[in-house]
Amino acid sequence: MQFEPVIGLEVHAQLKTKTKIFCTCSTQFGNPPNANTCPVCTGMPGMLPVLNKQAVSFAIKAALATQCRINRESRFDRKNYFYPDLPKGYQISQYAAPIAEHGHLDIETEARGARTIGITRIHMEEDAGKLIHDAARSVSKVDLNRTGVPLIEIVSEPDIRTAKEAGAYLRKLHAILKYTDVCDGNMEQGSFRCDANISLRPRGQEEFGIRAELKNLNSFKNVEKAIAYEIQRQTYLLEEGKAVVQETRLWDPDKGKTFSMRGKEEAHDYRYFPDPDLVPLIVDDSWIESVQETLPELPDQKQKRFMTDFGLSAYDASVLTASIELADYFEQVVADLKNKKQAANWIMTHLLGMLNTRGIDIGQSPVSARSFSRLLSLLEADTINANAAKIVFETMVETRQPPDIIVKEKGLEQVSDRNELESLVTRIIDDNPDEVTAYRGGKTKLFSFFMGQIMKQTKGKADPKIVAPLLKKQL
Repeated sequence: MQFEPVIGLEVHAQLKTKTKIFCTCSTQFGNPPNANTCPVCTGMPGMLPVLNKQAVSFAIKAALATQCRINRESRFDRKNYFYPDLPKGYQISQYAAPIAEHGHLDIETEARGARTIGITRIHMEEDAGKLIHDAARSVSKVDLNRTGVPLIEIVSEPDIRTAKEAGAYLRKLHAILKYTDVCDGNMEQGSFRCDANISLRPRGQEEFGIRAELKNLNSFKNVEKAIAYEIQRQTYLLEEGKAVVQETRLWDPDKGKTFSMRGKEEAHDYRYFPDPDLVPLIVDDSWIESVQETLPELPDQKQKRFMTDFGLSAYDASVLTASIELADYFEQVVADLKNKKQAANWIMTHLLGMLNTRGIDIGQSPVSARSFSRLLSLLEADTINANAAKIVFETMVETRQPPDIIVKEKGLEQVSDRNELESLVTRIIDDNPDEVTAYRGGKTKLFSFFMGQIMKQTKGKADPKIVAPLLKKQL
C-alpha cells in the first residue's frame, strides 16, 4: 500500500524585545544563571503580570508578514502542567483566542514546484526555563533566565508532504522573521525552534493517521533528516501491520534516528482556562496600521526586484534573498558595478563557497562588501583578469588586505598592451609550427593550446579579450 505523509510544523520564535513578556527582566542571552529573574517571572505568591506592548507589536508584524488575519480581541490562558523549569506550574499562553489566524507562505521545491502552505494561527506565550544536567553528579540544575521570554508560536496547516517541503517552509519563515527584525533567528540559542507532527495515511484517504511529534529540532538539516526518518519508521510499522503510537519523540543526530520521549498530551490534558490576571488584548485598526507602515521589503518582493532591476534569474535572486544579510551584502557590492550578473555569480560561487567551507555566515565574512565590490570593479575595468581575481580573492580571505594592494604586491595587473601581445602571439606561433599546421588542417581545438602557451608566458596576466582575436587572426 502506498502511504502519503501529512506534516504540520509548530515554530517557536523568540521576539526581540529587551524585556520579558510580563515583567521588566532582561532577555539578554548568556547572563549568569537566574540573573534575569524577578518575583513575576519566577511565580512568587501575589505577583501580577503586565503585558509588554512591544511584544504585541512584534507579533502583529510577524502576522502581517505571513498574510494572517489579526484578531481585534485575543485572550491569554493558563496552560497547566508540571515541570521543574516551569516555576508557576502553568504557562501563560493563548489558546481559544489567538492574536492572529489564517495566513500562508508560498514555497518552492525542485520535486513538487510551487506550493502554498497554510498557517493556522499565531499565538503569544511565555517561554519556560532551562534544565542544566550536571555530568559530574546525578543532579539537574534549573536556570530561570529564559522563563517569561516572549515567544510567538506559528502553527502551520498540515499541508506539507515531504521533508524537503518542511525545510523550504522553515527557511522561508526564518527569513521573513529576520527581514521584519522581530526575531534574531538564532537556532543554536533556541530563538527559533521547531516541533514537527508527522502521520501517514493511505493515498486518497481524507482521514489523518496517528501522528508522532518531534520536539525541539534545532537546524534545518536536522528537521529534514528527522522527518525523513520518521516517515520511513512509520511506513515500516504500517507495512508490517503494526500500529503507530501517538507520542512525542526526540531526534538523535548522532545515531540518525528518533526515540520515544513520552506519550503525547492533548489540549484537554493541559486544562486551559482564561488567565484571571490578564484582561483581553484589544488591537485596533490604528495599531495595525502603525505596524503595517514599519514592514520592510519582504523576501518575495526583494526577489522580484532583483530579477527586474538586476536582470537575475529566479534561482539566483532566490539564493541572494534567502537572508536579509546576504541580500544587503549583494546590494552594497553591486551599487557601483555595471555587471550585476557577474557580481551575483562571484558571490554565489566564490563567497558562499568560502563561507560554507569555513562554517561561518555572511556576517562573519573576512571580505567586506566594499572590498568585494572593489575587486569586481578591477575585473570590470580589465585591470586584472578572472584568474588573477581568484588569486586576489583568496588572498583577501586570508589577509583581509584591500584588493588594490594585493594586485600591486603580487604584480597581477593584466597585460593589455596590444603591440606587446601581438609580438607574443607571433613568437608563440613561430615556436610551434607542428601545432600550427595541425590547427590549419582542421584541429581547431588546438586554439586552447596556443592560449595556454600565451598565458604561461605572461603568468596568466594577458588580457584574453585582446589575445583571442589576435591569435585567431594570425592562425
